[in-house]
Amino acid sequence: MSSILSRISTLLNSTKTILHLHQLHARIIQNGLEQHNLIINLFISRCTKLDAHPNHTTTHYALSIFNLVFHPNAHLWNSILKANISSLPITISLFNRFKLSKTTPDDYTFSSLIKCCSIHNGVWEGRLIHGLVVRNGVLGFVFVGTSLVDFYGKVGEVESARKVFDEMPERNVVSWTAMVVGYLSLGDLRSAQVVFDEMPWRDCAAPAWNAMVDGYVKWGDLESARKVFDEMPERNVVSFTCLIDGYAKAGDMESARELFDRAPARDVVAWSALISGYVQNGNANRAVEMFVEMCNENVKPDEFAMVNLMTACSQIGSSDLGLWVDSYVTRNSIDLSRPHIAAALIDMNAKCGNMDRATCLFEEMPKRDLVLYCSMIQGLSIHGCAVQAVRLFSRMLEEGLVPDKVAFTVLLTACSRAGLVEEGMQYLCSMKNDYGLVPSPDHYACIVHLLGRAGHLEAAYDLIESMPVEPHASAWGALLGACRLHWNIKFGEMVAGKLFQLEPRNPSNYVLLSNIYANANRWTDVLELRNRMREGCVRKIPGQSRI
Repeated sequence: MSSILSRISTLLNSTKTILHLHQLHARIIQNGLEQHNLIINLFISRCTKLDAHPNHTTTHYALSIFNLVFHPNAHLWNSILKANISSLPITISLFNRFKLSKTTPDDYTFSSLIKCCSIHNGVWEGRLIHGLVVRNGVLGFVFVGTSLVDFYGKVGEVESARKVFDEMPERNVVSWTAMVVGYLSLGDLRSAQVVFDEMPWRDCAAPAWNAMVDGYVKWGDLESARKVFDEMPERNVVSFTCLIDGYAKAGDMESARELFDRAPARDVVAWSALISGYVQNGNANRAVEMFVEMCNENVKPDEFAMVNLMTACSQIGSSDLGLWVDSYVTRNSIDLSRPHIAAALIDMNAKCGNMDRATCLFEEMPKRDLVLYCSMIQGLSIHGCAVQAVRLFSRMLEEGLVPDKVAFTVLLTACSRAGLVEEGMQYLCSMKNDYGLVPSPDHYACIVHLLGRAGHLEAAYDLIESMPVEPHASAWGALLGACRLHWNIKFGEMVAGKLFQLEPRNPSNYVLLSNIYANANRWTDVLELRNRMREGCVRKIPGQSRI
């Protein structure tokens, strides 16, 4: 029997496919080991590891096998709890069964339960578990206390986290780091720094240093982030990636690239951070170059790198590049069932002019969410198919999806491009009355553009003046463009005056008003406007054309 146990244990540890798992399950039953706690424990652990891979869903399989065990021990209960940590209701249900059995929960049991509550923001459940921790006398275990500190920090109850932290009889590096992260998550940088400065074993606490860098970056204090980074006794790829991402989001790509080049090791996350930075700062060509360089260095792109590449390709709008990226995704078996990947691919194909491919991808999706619909509606709108875009929005509502502010921005832009005045006004009212959304300046700018292009300049001006929020330059700019389109000097002068106050150094506003004057043969006003630009050092960048 011992040789059979040893052989099955070895096979379980080396199993990499669900098919092999099924074969081993049959072998376990043949040898009468389906009630053997150790073997079933190993089996469930292997199910958990396989479930971490894409397209593998073995958790329910593990649960069905566990349910056939008559007398599971504490280790087996802990394994099945850990395997189902992705579902709070199932975990709580299993724990209730655990309490009804004759087996006593231990410190590992409560650690898994608290972690599950942290993942799913289960505040009420977490407090109940905390009470059971105290009642069962396991609060003194360092990893149970650390789990509670982490839980309270993640759900925003940092005072409770601090109380647990202060009462812990023993604290390790992870406990201190959890407390630091708790303060950082709420933006309390000062308290985080105080705890970090008091922390023992700082020289060997890389996660705490990285957490401080990441926290300062997240809350926009790049100077402090760089100071902590420079003081680090030892830096790893995570340290560099945090700061690279911070500089990229702040628009300082020069510093981001300098850090990237200095990094002793660069994984796919570091490459993605740099590529994403180039995309966010409008340098799509450089982003594509970096992606190619990453592949040449044999770093396999993950889904985030692919989404960044698709976004860069969308900005460039090259049909050839779009076809190459689409082909690359297909060849490398990227999981298109993930909504954010499918949305990026649809958006890329639409903006690169391949609407047939975008439509095909959209219709093939087994389940379509709001992001997918918005990508498709925007694609149709760009290609002058606004009527189809509006119909698609109606289909989205029929499928039970609730539009958000972004969805209405995309829809109103489509109405504006097609001149659908009545529909646009109706959707603006629906946004407020049916969905309780407060229109932003961007929504109003879309309607102003729509009314202005249709020649309803007075209605557009009245809408801007009646806005409950302060109108920004884009709304006034849309109206000034409409004034030029309809050669309306009266409104043009009035709107330009507003824009000169909001954007005194934007040459486009001066040029638009100048064109309105020129069309009316008011050359004296044109000359006066040009002198005003010269005096204010406002220069129009010369246009370029390229074939």
